[in-house]
Amino acid sequence: MRYQFIYDDRLGIRLPELPYRWEEYTADEQSLILLEWEEIRSAIPDRIIQLEDQINRKQAQLSDEDDFPTACQLVNDIHDLASIINDLNIWFRIQQDVDTKIHA
Repeated sequence: MRYQFIYDDRLGIRLPELPYRWEEYTADEQSLILLEWEEIRSAIPDRIIQLEDQINRKQAQLSDEDDFPTACQLVNDIHDLASIINDLNIWFRIQQDVDTKIHA
């Protein structure tokens, strides 16, 4: 197969592994890739909601935390979760960019 989708543990979704430039894929391959990506992409908002819930719980813990090292760890955890959300938002927008290129 000339492409595949590989699970990313950090993001919690499968990501495309496309070794060729987009233009080198046939129209059928592009359609299959986009179809599979759209299924994955549609789950991103739910994944972001899960991560936001985790952030909210950690922020609540942080507001009650008196131990400085534990508070620092909570801040780091919140930062890491926010970074994942940022990356998921970037991946979510990729479909729009590809659609624009295809229809241009």
